[in-house]
Amino acid sequence: MRKRYTRRIGILTAGGDCPGLNAVIRAVTKCAHNDYGIGVVGIEDGYIGLVKGSGRILTNRNVSGILATGGTILGTARGNPFGAAGKKDEDYSCFEDAFKSLKLDALICTGGDGTLTMANKLYKHGFPVVGIPKTIDNDVMETDVTFGFNTAVSIVMNAVDNLHSTAMSHHRVLVVEVMGCRAGWLALEGGVAGGGDVLLLPELSYEEDVIFERVLERSRHGKRFSIVVVAEGVKAKGNLIIREEDNAESGRVRLGGIGHYMSRLIEEGTGLETRPVVLGHLQRGGPPTAFDRILATRFAIEALHLVIEGKFGQMVALKGRRLTSVPIDKAVRKLKLVPKNHPLIRAAISVGTSFGRADLRST
Repeated sequence: MRKRYTRRIGILTAGGDCPGLNAVIRAVTKCAHNDYGIGVVGIEDGYIGLVKGSGRILTNRNVSGILATGGTILGTARGNPFGAAGKKDEDYSCFEDAFKSLKLDALICTGGDGTLTMANKLYKHGFPVVGIPKTIDNDVMETDVTFGFNTAVSIVMNAVDNLHSTAMSHHRVLVVEVMGCRAGWLALEGGVAGGGDVLLLPELSYEEDVIFERVLERSRHGKRFSIVVVAEGVKAKGNLIIREEDNAESGRVRLGGIGHYMSRLIEEGTGLETRPVVLGHLQRGGPPTAFDRILATRFAIEALHLVIEGKFGQMVALKGRRLTSVPIDKAVRKLKLVPKNHPLIRAAISVGTSFGRADLRST
């Protein structure tokens, strides 16, 4: 039964954008109106917009037609919300003011580890929040998968598919750099789906000679091309390649360059012509797949039910084929990484894929 005090809820999207966010916004809005008769405020530009009181009323009409659209109609942002509000860190009065000015009884926070960490802090300071996990990296703990990941995997797969023909035609090694700072799920699943010959993940240190031998072996057997898929968080000689600092306030850095580095390394080590391809933000864009639209919708409805039942401090999660919820506190501060013994790694090795390590060769 709906709690009497739940008359208006807010929803925000924070962190990086990804396909499926609009499906969440649409489902929360329609379910809130259709099933419970409560109002929804769309918070613009994440937590930064929240502390600035930037929100607009969402109705069935203005979320109609957004299911198939990538990105987020609410906008998103990273950064320090306390600083944006002119407050010192951990001064939560700015959030109290925002809840009052927007007349919010609860807040649904949609995002990855950073967004959920902030949601957890809000909950611990007495704010009624529920979390929805999203990230194309699939690195959020306590859920088998997040929406956005399936779409990004499909984009990587299609890119690798398309690159095969030009690699074959020019007898080249193509190094495809994909997203994945600390977790290599995207490189693993996108690379396996696309038939990549060498997959390099942040979780697995590589051996240069093993990579060289793999592409040379293919060349000796008449396969005069290779596709190497490398996650942006793979370390070069033990160090991350940092393109630039995002900004001094956030302290974030932007990775980028491992594709170019690995391309030069392979060409110098093998004598084979090698070129880098950086997919970049292409992986975040475009319409969500059917899987992500459905998962985002299911997550949204489940999150709204948690709000209605007053079960705050929870994050919705997928376990197998079953929807459930877990305390946000259990899902943050530690990322879900690819284990060395993951079944998909073993399956990939069995079909001839190399992970750049001698101890992960098929027998």
